[in-house]
Amino acid sequence: MRGPEEHAVAAAIIQLMRGVVYREHDEPAWTTLDRRGPAVRDHFAAVGVDVIVDDTEGYAYLKTRPEADGEEPLPRLVIRRTLTYNLSLLLVLLRKRLVEFETSGADGQLVLSRDQVVEMLRLFLAESTNEARVIDQVDTTIRRATELGFLRQLRGRADQWEVRRILKAYVDAQTLSDFAGKLAEYAGTTTRQPGGADD
Repeated sequence: MRGPEEHAVAAAIIQLMRGVVYREHDEPAWTTLDRRGPAVRDHFAAVGVDVIVDDTEGYAYLKTRPEADGEEPLPRLVIRRTLTYNLSLLLVLLRKRLVEFETSGADGQLVLSRDQVVEMLRLFLAESTNEARVIDQVDTTIRRATELGFLRQLRGRADQWEVRRILKAYVDAQTLSDFAGKLAEYAGTTTRQPGGADD
């Protein structure tokens, strides 16, 4: 029979396999990571996966460990996803807004409305006289970002999204700098669509 400690470790492992664990939303799993982190890490280490914990930002996630030279690669537990141009663009723009939000000294979470996201993306989407099509593109991109855990729709506020801090782990300062230099080049183009990025 599994004891309370073993149950807590198993629950934390399952939470991590489901996605990002946040301190403010997944307190039991976060507490287990704090108290029994080695047991959780040992479980994933056996299948070539690292548990990354960011105490400052308050999140934890799984990352596939790079294979050593000559090592037979294991099947991937953490799936790499190819992102569309629109989604890659949104993530970079959200990361930029997160930097501005934190630099301003504001407290709490960065929350954006649907209209704000539309305006952020509009400059870089192909010009169109069909407003409904532009909105549909943005809604699709928002939905995908939410599915991947980079945005969280606020309860009871249908057009408000929290920008999740896990975005920092996927779009680092170097990526932000590199992509920022290309934004003007891509703005308003219809034929030049850069390839997606792996998360």
